[in-house]
Amino acid sequence: MKEFALIFRLKDIADFKPSPEQMQERMNWLASIAAQNKLVDKGNTLLPIPGSAKTVKPNNVVTDGPYTEIKEFISGYIVVSAENIDEAVEMAKANPIFNQVGGNIEVREVLRRE
Repeated sequence: MKEFALIFRLKDIADFKPSPEQMQERMNWLASIAAQNKLVDKGNTLLPIPGSAKTVKPNNVVTDGPYTEIKEFISGYIVVSAENIDEAVEMAKANPIFNQVGGNIEVREVLRRE
């Protein structure tokens, strides 16, 4: 089994106003992944507040924000275990909250050094 990060992105955090029912559907989605023993890390909410993040680059250059070239907010992530990226994509597609309120989910393989 491989591990994949599902990175949740939104165009505008102001658009993200899920109802309690939608949040419960998301919790059920997470529970279904956990029940299959495929939830490696439930992640964290990563809602950067403007001015609260910095990026350190080579030669001690520091810039504002983590993703100045990306016009989306990263609203969170989880790490799942799957046979391949196609299985991880199917898990992402089943996330009900992004089907209801928009945004997108980036699926990226997590590389581990042995």
